[in-house]
Amino acid sequence: MTTRTQVAIVGAGPAGLLLSHLLHRTGIESIVIDNRGYEQIAGTIRAGILEAGSVRLLVDSGVSDRVLTEGLRHDGVVLRFRGENHRIDFRELVGESVWLYPQTEVFMDLSVRRTADGGDVRYGVTDTVVDLSGTRPAMTFTEPDGARTRVEADLLVGADGSRSMCRHAFPAGVRDEWFREYPFAWFGFLVEAPPSHDELIYTRSDFGFALISQRTPAMQRMYFQCGPDERPADWDDDRIWTEMRKRVNGNGFELAEGPIGAKTVLPFRSYVTAPMRHDKLLLAGDAAHTVPPTGAKGLNLALADVAVLSEVIADFYRTGNADVLDHYTERALNRVWRAQHFSYWATTMLHTTADASPFDRQRQHGELSMLTGSRHGAAYFAEAYTGWQHPK
Repeated sequence: MTTRTQVAIVGAGPAGLLLSHLLHRTGIESIVIDNRGYEQIAGTIRAGILEAGSVRLLVDSGVSDRVLTEGLRHDGVVLRFRGENHRIDFRELVGESVWLYPQTEVFMDLSVRRTADGGDVRYGVTDTVVDLSGTRPAMTFTEPDGARTRVEADLLVGADGSRSMCRHAFPAGVRDEWFREYPFAWFGFLVEAPPSHDELIYTRSDFGFALISQRTPAMQRMYFQCGPDERPADWDDDRIWTEMRKRVNGNGFELAEGPIGAKTVLPFRSYVTAPMRHDKLLLAGDAAHTVPPTGAKGLNLALADVAVLSEVIADFYRTGNADVLDHYTERALNRVWRAQHFSYWATTMLHTTADASPFDRQRQHGELSMLTGSRHGAAYFAEAYTGWQHPK
């Protein structure tokens, strides 16, 4: 069966669903597909910090205001080093906040909104093929009931994550790539315990990085730096708490401990490809760029991409001129590279490496002291962490 729509979207995560929602608000039809089932997407634990601009986008566009009623507003973070806490006060420095609101909640809000609006979102499809050979781009896939479907569109958007098939559908030689891999990963785990602190704590220690985060009043999320080849099954509760205590506890601060639940190892890297458009195919979110999680930028970059892309697509239909699609890459990449810099900077400042010299370690402490001891340095961190204005 062949059907037609204006915009075909591969990927039904937050980026794909938000784009479909924003296009719907301007009267543009779309079909969204994903090879994952709804429950698989909803059950994937991902980043939980939303910038101020991302919150405004979700609320003002009518997705949901649940982030304001159920999310946790954070007016600062703590940078901990040499056993001491140093708070960065976002509200006082730049007048903004961030919200702790897990990505799965963003996904569910968007899914509810698209369902209420009659959106065409198809989960659990298989054997997806992207075809750019015709006058109209197309995606062909097998429905959960076994039916083979072809969707032809005016535009095709790849919001299909870091392993994007749409990115690889670009012809050879038409895009550039920039890449950096890191010699460490994060070991993440859920803890059944009250919060150890009312804000996030980013810790730099000689034993490695650690992050203290929250989820609910009774369930917390924590991370520590590890090797990318570590296996969660090799770490029992006692070993995990021993590692966390030596990195974080001290000078009157102690972690709130409890039974440990889900464990995972998160390798990460910095990656950008450009342009983000070839002919009638455009990329958004992790399909075009990934960042280390240290700066809490991945989901926020995806939402910012989509905010720009929805405007550019609306301009395309308003003017009938495909050249306006070229504006997307330039507008989106300005923010992407700022986020890449901030994420790389925060990562290299807070993590340790096996080959770090005594000079390297002391330099990191000097950098952190300069940041926390200067209003201007702290304001730069606060502005980057809470997010820049969406590009015009």
